[in-house]
Order: sequence, then structure tokens, then C-alpha cells
Amino acid sequence: MVELTGRIVMPRYNRTFELSIHDVDLIEESLRARGRELCRMRRALSEENPADLQSITVIEADQRENEELLGRLHNQKIFYRPGAAPYVGG
Repeated sequence: MVELTGRIVMPRYNRTFELSIHDVDLIEESLRARGRELCRMRRALSEENPADLQSITVIEADQRENEELLGRLHNQKIFYRPGAAPYVGG
């Protein structure tokens, strides 16, 4: 990207996102569906077949990345807990 002065200006990342609860739910459900598909793909491959070993490695890395992203989304949520009374989970 070049300004009128001839200087090169690098674009910046958008660090703020405005997502609704529905948007986050949709993203989470899509990630879960992707996880199910990766699981089906992984189960279709055999560890005894040397030709499948590289595919298994790639699929398992994708599964790990998918689960880590779901975990990061979960950790950013703020869950309701009543303030007046002691909280009893369950």
C-alpha cells in the first residue's frame, strides 16, 4: 500500500470484532462440525498402512488446532453467577 507521499504504509490488523452471541454460537457449531468431519476422516485411515501415516499426522494436527480454537473461544466467555447468594454448581 502506498500513500500519496510515496511512503509505504503497511496495513494494520483489526483488533476489535463486534460479534453477537448468535455469531459466536454459529462459529462454535461450525468448528464442532469440522471436528466431527476430521474425526470421520481419521477413523477411515489405518495406522498400519504407511501411505496413510502422513495424512493421519495432518488430520491430527488439524484436530488439535480446531480444539484449541474452541477452547480459546470458551475461555473468553463470561458466565453468569448470582452475586447475592453462594454459587452452587451442578
